[in-house]
Amino acid sequence: MLQRTSCVDNIDIKIVSFASTVQLGDSCIINGLSRALAVQRETELFYGNEGNLSTYRVFSEPIPFLPITEPFTYSRHNPNPLIKVNKIEIIGISSSSLLHVGNSGHVSMESRVKHIRQLLPIPSEETEEQGQK
Repeated sequence: MLQRTSCVDNIDIKIVSFASTVQLGDSCIINGLSRALAVQRETELFYGNEGNLSTYRVFSEPIPFLPITEPFTYSRHNPNPLIKVNKIEIIGISSSSLLHVGNSGHVSMESRVKHIRQLLPIPSEETEEQGQK
């Protein structure tokens, strides 16, 4: 792991929610996971059995991580082992997100959301014409 020191004078965060992390200091492994089911309806109606995430494929399908096959080279020169920041201002950190000040060995973050919109049926033109007569 890199051996640099991070120094932040001031951190101002309004909201941290839903499996998010504020990590101050070094870490070897960070794993973040957030799963959400968002149902939007025109009428207020709850069936009682909608919270089972295993019924939706989006929560169980593996994420395809394609291997990096392109060759690359890089060189790094760190003449100063200090990273200095005066101020960090954040409105919100949400859904398996991370603010990390320090060194990291391995970071893995995942957020999966299933959005469902249930709208009322649109009345047919025939029904509308009968209502106008």
